[in-house]
Amino acid sequence: MRFGLVHHTAFTGTDPTNLTAIARHADELGFESFFVPEHVALYAGAKVGAIEFASDLAIMDPLETLAFVAASTTSILLGTSVLLLPYHHPVMLAKRLATVDVLSGGRMRLCAIGVSSLPGEAAAVGIDYTTRGRRADEAIDVMRALWAGDASGTSFDGEFYSFDRITSFPKPLAELPIHVGGSSRAAARRAGRRGNGYFPGGRMTPEERRAQIELMRSTAEDAGRDPDALELTRWGSIDMGPEDVEARAEEGVDRLVVSTTSADLEEQLRELEAFATAHGLRR
Repeated sequence: MRFGLVHHTAFTGTDPTNLTAIARHADELGFESFFVPEHVALYAGAKVGAIEFASDLAIMDPLETLAFVAASTTSILLGTSVLLLPYHHPVMLAKRLATVDVLSGGRMRLCAIGVSSLPGEAAAVGIDYTTRGRRADEAIDVMRALWAGDASGTSFDGEFYSFDRITSFPKPLAELPIHVGGSSRAAARRAGRRGNGYFPGGRMTPEERRAQIELMRSTAEDAGRDPDALELTRWGSIDMGPEDVEARAEEGVDRLVVSTTSADLEEQLRELEAFATAHGLRR
């Protein structure tokens, strides 16, 4: 099992000194990956399920944050949980992701994308909320085409994005995986058709989650892809024990992503230390 840490600046603060301390400690303890979430815009009443977001919640840009983390660490992989793909132009995003990958020495390995559940967020960036799934599918194809393209240029003619013989350099140091996050059946199908992995949301019953994973697998098979090649990432908790991890491993989970529970830096560091000790993470 591999373990990731998600850092919610909305809850733990935006102090760069604290961010550096947490990222370095996770790196030194042997956490595989460091994840950052995204919301590009909030508003009064923004709500996902029963969770309502405060309109003044400080959520930093994930790629700028990960570039900062990369400069402060040596080995830990970089991830998004999730990057809201329809709200980024894929030509620009392809360049940004490749840049972070190059500058981090090839550590931008866990880009998980989603489509957002906040209609007001789509409106804020001028995107028709009802098109966000199709935009995400097309954006994945655009970025992969640009990363694979050579100096002769890449062309694309889609519903939302079109260009003729453009080039995008630098390239990622290796093929840049795209994981698909989300709790919907559309997300599971997207993971099966286009993803390198699936990161289902946390607001599902065990039965719903099993059905989503099976849908991801069957969709991959229907598309002529190997479902066993797709990584499965799930949310975990900082207090879970080895028996809980073993149960997830038996379910086919490859990676568990946990978060600290305190806004206090010293307590966060202690929680990471205890988790690493419990699960034998030390490098």
